[in-house]
Amino acid sequence: MEVSIKNIRKEFDRFAALNDVSLNIASGELIALLGPSGSGKTTLLRLIAGLDFPTAGKIYFGDEDASHRSVQDRNVGFVFQHYALFRHMTVAENIGFGLKVRSGASRPPKSEIRRRVSELLEMVQLSGLEDRYPNQLSGGQRQRVALARAMAIEPRILLLDEPFGALDAKVRKELRRWLREFHDRTGHTTVFVTHDQEEALELADRVVVMSGGKIEQVGSADDVYDRPGSPFVFSFIGESSHLPITLRGGQILFQGQSIGVVSESGEGAGELFFRPEDVQLVDAADALYGKVTACRRLAGTRIAEIDIANEGNAPYHVEIEVPLYEPVALGSDLRFRPTRWKVFPG
Repeated sequence: MEVSIKNIRKEFDRFAALNDVSLNIASGELIALLGPSGSGKTTLLRLIAGLDFPTAGKIYFGDEDASHRSVQDRNVGFVFQHYALFRHMTVAENIGFGLKVRSGASRPPKSEIRRRVSELLEMVQLSGLEDRYPNQLSGGQRQRVALARAMAIEPRILLLDEPFGALDAKVRKELRRWLREFHDRTGHTTVFVTHDQEEALELADRVVVMSGGKIEQVGSADDVYDRPGSPFVFSFIGESSHLPITLRGGQILFQGQSIGVVSESGEGAGELFFRPEDVQLVDAADALYGKVTACRRLAGTRIAEIDIANEGNAPYHVEIEVPLYEPVALGSDLRFRPTRWKVFPG
């Protein structure tokens, strides 16, 4: 099912939680809504679900205007962070609940419900646990039951709100891999909300980065990480440092001095952004340099924290990766240049 969001605005007491948001989601696509608290990602998910309605704009399911249709009419599956399972019901009863409460001719016969529940239990790898209660399951198992329950009604769209937020890191990583495989098997159009960058980059076909009720950028994991379209996206996705610079004659100047990096970004003031891994230590006068204030091991590399003097003000603080074999002493000076970077207008 294709979803088209057109110029959506959502106000709460005159505060715009979403402001002119447009997004096209292809049928069968797995989309991540990523952003900090208050960015509008959960509000957008609730509007797609029909749990809230837009102040302005339209939401289409295929060619159908679903903007003001009820949750029931939209036929969406919803999975919450805290499972929302019925504690007094068994696993099988939880999964089949949405089918049992259907009215009249739309309710399948009991034999069909049992068949569907059994099929879903196998799909979410919980066969044999149908008679257990939620308190007899692990957190990861409960979240899979919640997903099976959402799938039982054969939804047109699957919506997940921070689905792994209540789980520990190891279980979260296992479920991320499992959810991607599950999505590839079922082919449902899926939208999930997360503030976990690693989760979004690993799982999604496309990532929608949100801030302040607007979409900052939409793209693949490679797009938003390697080709960020704004200072916010560069700062929010992954680790980064930035420094005020001046562009002059194709050179990048920091504090009036060339840093040995050529740019075609124009002339005038700007902000230079770079990631810790995109830096090279150099022995040259035309480079960035500063004093090492801390150094820590990170897997197969080392992170050096560097303070760069700022002419009587608080120093600029940046972080760079250095090879394990490179001796780095606290208080020593390091000279470096970014090997990949982006300049945004100042």
